[in-house]
Amino acid sequence: MTVRQPKTLREITFPLWGGRKIAQQFLGWGTAAVLLSACGFHPLYGGANAGMSTTLATIYVEPVPDRLGYELRNKMIDLLDGPGSARGAQYRLKLSLTETSQGIALQNNSSDTSISRYNDILKVTYSLTDMGGKVVTSGVETGLSAYNVLPTGPTIALSPQANYGTLAAQQDADRRAAEDIAERIRLDLNVFFAKR
Repeated sequence: MTVRQPKTLREITFPLWGGRKIAQQFLGWGTAAVLLSACGFHPLYGGANAGMSTTLATIYVEPVPDRLGYELRNKMIDLLDGPGSARGAQYRLKLSLTETSQGIALQNNSSDTSISRYNDILKVTYSLTDMGGKVVTSGVETGLSAYNVLPTGPTIALSPQANYGTLAAQQDADRRAAEDIAERIRLDLNVFFAKR
């Protein structure tokens, strides 16, 4: 068995990395990191910005009516890591949720025509106030959820499971849309406090 000796400096320096191309990529990413840190770039959230997490944790989220409002509020509290009560909070976040439903697909049967798919449009208006009652920022976020209507009728004998399945699909779609809106509101608040 013969052992091959490296012939060039590149083969000696980068035998496991794949040569010059990997070294150039490494150098390019390193240069980008240095340039971004020099311009003052910092992420809005994550471990590098602990001050933002501390600020967001001082926001009390006011109760929102209805089941979906309850889920939206809980998601906001989780995202902000905020207090469950107004005591000790520096800001109050008021959320107003409206929901509209729109039939978007029809199914033609021999006996009747029925809607087989719905879009629910969730609109959340929010305002952040300091403890003195002064509005410091506000905005609107909109989300869309879609769900199918399970078939009912004479062949299914109007089974309650079909109606429950449709209700469960609607509630799950609306919950996911509310969670998405909560994420976007948190991002809006991050941007607001980062510019301050």
